[in-house]
Amino acid sequence: MRARRNSILLAWRGRALMLGASMGAIAVAASAAFAQDIIELDPITVLSTKLPQTAIDSLAGISTLREEQLREIAADRPAQLFTGMPGVSTEATAQDPGTAVNIRGLQDFGRVAVIVDGARQNFARAGHDGSGSFYLEPELLAGVDVVRGPVSNIYGSGAIGGVASFRTKDVDDMLKAGERWGVSTYGTIGSNLFRGAGSVFGAVRANPNVDLLVGGTYRHLDDYKDGDGNRIPNSGQTVATGIAKVTVRPADGHEVKFGAIHYDADWTHGIRDLTSVVRDSRAKNTTTTASWSYSRPDDRLFDFRHSAYWNRVDVNTLVTWLAPPAGTTNPANYFGPVGSRAGYKLDTFGYDAHNTSRFDTGALRHELTFGGDVFSDEVDNRDPGGYGDGYNPSGRRQVWGAFAQLRSRYSTWLEATTALRYDNYSLTGTDFRGGAVNASGDRVSPKFTLGISPLEWLTFYGTYAEGYRAPAVTETLISSQHPPPAQFIFQPNPNLRPEIGKTKEVGLNIKQDDLFKAGDRLRIKASLFRNDVEDFIDTVWGCRFTARALCFAFGGFGPPNWANWDTQYRNVAKARIEGAELESSYDAGGWFVGLNAHRLRGKNLTDNEPLAKIPTDMVAGTVGLRSPDRKWTVALRWAHYAAKTMEDLPASATVDQAVGSYNLVNLHLAYQPTENVIAALSVDNLLNETYRVYTHQYNSAGLTVKGSLRVRFAGAEPRTGG
Repeated sequence: MRARRNSILLAWRGRALMLGASMGAIAVAASAAFAQDIIELDPITVLSTKLPQTAIDSLAGISTLREEQLREIAADRPAQLFTGMPGVSTEATAQDPGTAVNIRGLQDFGRVAVIVDGARQNFARAGHDGSGSFYLEPELLAGVDVVRGPVSNIYGSGAIGGVASFRTKDVDDMLKAGERWGVSTYGTIGSNLFRGAGSVFGAVRANPNVDLLVGGTYRHLDDYKDGDGNRIPNSGQTVATGIAKVTVRPADGHEVKFGAIHYDADWTHGIRDLTSVVRDSRAKNTTTTASWSYSRPDDRLFDFRHSAYWNRVDVNTLVTWLAPPAGTTNPANYFGPVGSRAGYKLDTFGYDAHNTSRFDTGALRHELTFGGDVFSDEVDNRDPGGYGDGYNPSGRRQVWGAFAQLRSRYSTWLEATTALRYDNYSLTGTDFRGGAVNASGDRVSPKFTLGISPLEWLTFYGTYAEGYRAPAVTETLISSQHPPPAQFIFQPNPNLRPEIGKTKEVGLNIKQDDLFKAGDRLRIKASLFRNDVEDFIDTVWGCRFTARALCFAFGGFGPPNWANWDTQYRNVAKARIEGAELESSYDAGGWFVGLNAHRLRGKNLTDNEPLAKIPTDMVAGTVGLRSPDRKWTVALRWAHYAAKTMEDLPASATVDQAVGSYNLVNLHLAYQPTENVIAALSVDNLLNETYRVYTHQYNSAGLTVKGSLRVRFAGAEPRTGG
């Protein structure tokens, strides 16, 4: 694989140089006037209620990223998108491009619903880098919406932590009003060894009722160095993607859309002499979607959307190195000999539909939404070794639900939303003895939100919401011995009960325009919450001796005495997560500032121990300037993350899980000489700090400088008549 990667890299470097030269020539030649009158609009989201509403007006903890913010972040991996976002963190490893999203201390196995163009990304494979990773190329994205807590339970089953929704580029992101076709090209090259990426997207309005978009991206990252100059082995990766969309409008108000995304990544996992095995890995993520929506302003009875999707994540590995046998331990017993291949595939089929009807009763305006959704996860583990079959078992889970939601508003100062959701699930598979396992359950979950606006610019809200998460196949059926050196035993638990999250939240929204000068904008969202999770599913450690004291008598917990212990996913009577979040910004046109923060705490109320996945406390700030003609923009972003000490972790934690505090400073400079050309310089980790993100396996990258150029070509509709 290394030879293949080097050949691809040489070819890519040549293409990148030619691409950069051609873009530079285009940028110099471009002379179109750049529009100066820019009106900033609040981003629209439907994530909390399925009804379009600005994020600042939503009665929930919602964060959004749109085109300008995505360009400024210039992410190499999805995890970078969430730096400084309140209540949100990630779990990842440098040796895998996948990312697991954590919202308010909840992650893995569907606690956070990850959605791409309406399709759930349910991939969940047990490991050290999160049990719920998704694979996605940031350059495909046009928007990111995150809602915190189970307030969006109408958006799908299981999301007791929240929802992270990603929208990929579409024709309307490529073409402006009156344009018929457009092509967007992008290239970037970075330091810290080598990192480069490029993309091409093309869009056309074949006629007023048919749109088409096609595009592709290519990204290559070398191994990077941390702030101390230490190279992180096998932290490089190669990712290629393709996307296609077709939109048809067969009648007034109707829109039918078909989409397909294919993601293909290569990387190497493991480090010789530090791990038992080194494997070349390849992940393919394919998502297809089909939707039919209808909406007309004059039709108050029907406003609907139907969507069907299929997502397949297929990860395949090849063993390239094994540690030599030590005593009675032989890694080949777990992974097979060098040259062994293994695979893990998850297919998700899903469908959802909803309709909103609008009506009035006296002075009250109502929006009544009915809907439902269903998805099926089919897990196929193809591992000939004894390790993988039990560690990530095969099986099937089917989940479906239905909901009703009523949003009522009185004048401009009162809003109330009431919703009920019914969830049902079934799970089938085999236990470690080959016996059939069948589990099922159902529940009704309520939600109520009340918002009061005593002033035009100020809104207070309070929410009570419940969510329901069915156990995953892996949690229920896992049965294996952990590979050396930590040879503890995973025990299955076919009697796992679903989790029930009960969240109470109060918050305020401040939306003030023209506060100090004409055209300025102040936005503040702040909230306090408490989420009590009943039957919380957690890993519980047990002693393999009848008398637990013997485990400690023989050396205590952890290495080198792992063999004395076993672990199992079990229901904890109750877990509690509570915290405070702040997201704020002020934009005066020529300059802008922002301040975000969160403080989260979580514990297992049964034994009063901290929960393992609670993010560290965070404070993040932004300061930026724009030139009077809006051609130049400079933004400095700073994020401080607190330490996570052993006192903050459960008793089963090991020393390597603790992390120190750190400050991450990023600089972004953009120059837009014309409407269609943007040149940018980004500096990540400006202070070259050595740090490790909590729950990440390796130190993050040190000082990294990236230069990029984005050029767009477009053609207008042909003129008619004389």
